[in-house]
Amino acid sequence: MTRPDNPADPAAEGSAATSDAAAAGAAGPAGPEAPRPRRSVLYMPGANTRALEKAKDIPADALILDLEDSVAPDAKAGARDRVAAAVAAGGYGYRETTVRVNAPGTPWHADDLRAAAAAGPDAVVVPKVDSAAAVREVEKALEAAGAPEHTAVWAMLETPAALLDAREIAAASPRLTVLVLGTNDLVKELRAEHVPGRAPLLAALSLAVLAARAAGKAVLDGVYNDVTDLPGFEAETRQARQLGFDGKTLIHPRQVEPCNRLFSPGPEEVERAGRIIAAFEEATSQGRGVVTVDGRMVENLHVEEARRVLALAAAVAGR
Repeated sequence: MTRPDNPADPAAEGSAATSDAAAAGAAGPAGPEAPRPRRSVLYMPGANTRALEKAKDIPADALILDLEDSVAPDAKAGARDRVAAAVAAGGYGYRETTVRVNAPGTPWHADDLRAAAAAGPDAVVVPKVDSAAAVREVEKALEAAGAPEHTAVWAMLETPAALLDAREIAAASPRLTVLVLGTNDLVKELRAEHVPGRAPLLAALSLAVLAARAAGKAVLDGVYNDVTDLPGFEAETRQARQLGFDGKTLIHPRQVEPCNRLFSPGPEEVERAGRIIAAFEEATSQGRGVVTVDGRMVENLHVEEARRVLALAAAVAGR
């Protein structure tokens, strides 16, 4: 599992998409509803009051207020109260605010779920989810505790069993909206090694993306452990985007800016998406069946992807 560092000074966000280009991409009756960006999802230690307050100024798309790995056993109850109060008080702006509870089967899990349900975060992040039945148990407990409808479930996939059942887990409940990779635990369970390029994990990473897309859910990559290795972090973040992840979980504020930048559509990508849509619409209005942009044939699937890119750019530009 993941232990977040105590945050240092927040990093300033740098978005690759310009406001003008993003606004242009959002225009038009055919544009999809803007997706909720989850480029950067930062773990914050729930036992640290200062960290919970500083999180309000960190330009992450989402926050995971942690009750699990970052909290010592004798501090669990106090952290639970502190996180619940922080969520209830709000003040996190556009940031999707979630609470990671302790895993099912631990002494703190049930109390964590009840406290989270009462506080009403955007989501409850559940570690060690190995089956669809586990998702339904969490959903049942949240409903019994009176969780508001807007409180979703994010399931962490951290074991071989979870990855082999990823499709069933992803489809277990409409309340489950996000899959989160727990790559540190997965490496341990596989008896693999952390290596550049993550060859031992590629099958598991792809299984998670496949499961999420089949079920219509979002999916987040695991953390990068060395907060001082920015080139290594950026290389892994590029790989995550290439594999199809929506974003990456982070353990330090200095990782936020590069993560936001690398998961944002760049100016050239936004410009090309606009040209694809314009060319396709012009050809359609003229009854032409073949469309090319930059020498490449354009089909409906390319137009759908271009609209997704522009919708994401518009959502990012509004932050």
